[in-house]
Amino acid sequence: MPEIGLTALYRAYIDCLNNRAWHDLGRYIAEDIAYNGNTIGLDGYRQAREAEFRNIPDLHFKIQMLIADDTTIASRLAFDITPRAEFLGLPVNGRRISFAENVFYECENDRIAKVWSIIDNVAVAAQLSGR
Repeated sequence: MPEIGLTALYRAYIDCLNNRAWHDLGRYIAEDIAYNGNTIGLDGYRQAREAEFRNIPDLHFKIQMLIADDTTIASRLAFDITPRAEFLGLPVNGRRISFAENVFYECENDRIAKVWSIIDNVAVAAQLSGR
C-alpha cells in the first residue's frame, strides 16, 4: 500500500534534512513555524538545522517509529553522531554518541507548523561519563 498523507510528508521532510536540501524546506515547514513553544519562522528553523549539520558533520536523521493521524505526527528518531565540540551543553569534543529523540509535530495546510522535541539527555550524559 503506498504511503499517503502526513506519513509521506514526514518521510519527504526527513529526506530533505538528510540531503541538506535547504531550498526545499519550505515545502514541508510553515513560514511561522513554532519550535518547543517559540515561534522562530522558516528562516530561523532553517538556520538552526544548518548549524546542526555544521557542528555535527555525520548527522543523519533515522526514523525508528512513525505514527500520524489527520493533523499530528509522532516520531522517534535515532542518532549515532560525532559532534565537533559541545552537544546539549555537554563537552563531547569529537566523541561518538548514540541517543533517541521523540518529536511531535502539528501540521496545518500540509506543512509542519509546530514542533515539540524531547532528546534523551541522560543517555548522552551517561555515555560521556563512561557509564
